[in-house]
Amino acid sequence: MEQTALNLIAIAVFSITLSVFVTPLLSISPFVPALATFSLLGLVTVDNLTFNNRGVTLLLDAFSPSKHRQRVIYHEAGHFLTAYILGIPIASYSLTAWEAFRQGQEGVGGVQFDIADLEQKVKNFTDFPAFLERISTVWMAGIAAETLVYGKAAGGESDRFYLQSALKLAGVPENNYAQKERWSLLQAKTLLEKQQTAYQALVIAMEKRASVEECCRVISESLV
Repeated sequence: MEQTALNLIAIAVFSITLSVFVTPLLSISPFVPALATFSLLGLVTVDNLTFNNRGVTLLLDAFSPSKHRQRVIYHEAGHFLTAYILGIPIASYSLTAWEAFRQGQEGVGGVQFDIADLEQKVKNFTDFPAFLERISTVWMAGIAAETLVYGKAAGGESDRFYLQSALKLAGVPENNYAQKERWSLLQAKTLLEKQQTAYQALVIAMEKRASVEECCRVISESLV
């Protein structure tokens, strides 16, 4: 079961425990909060088994604070900018779970790459090491962006997972994963520091939900 579903279940259990003490004071039947809580648990279970937790993700994301939403924008702008500069084709982006859902994507948002174009780029195996270097930098750019803006990253677990999966497929020894991750993170951070003007312009464009084409135009006009 996904962590978001587990978190929601924990909240439900806490709520029913709290209701044991609160409902007598408010003259509310204890069956009311109990029914609501068990209904929520049932919905979480159905969502987990049937919809891969999309419902829970949409619900939690809908109530996420504005500071979290802004952090997501900074994170995804890091991915977008590095992908553009390093020649990784961008198909779309989403910044909330609802936007991702409407695009047929899972999760709470992200930058989607043009898979067909990527396949063409890696058909020649001799080009794969260079491509892996670039895409690894792109994956770590979200964490790098958060670190530059906030001092540390709150997200990035899926980015690390994608990087490690790619390294595994490439035959990189597992004991080298941490070194590769640090190097990719450093590369991304260096790129973002150099292109701060373009990065900030992109953040503003993404806040306005500008199209991919418009975001690329903003970047091209701001690069140094």
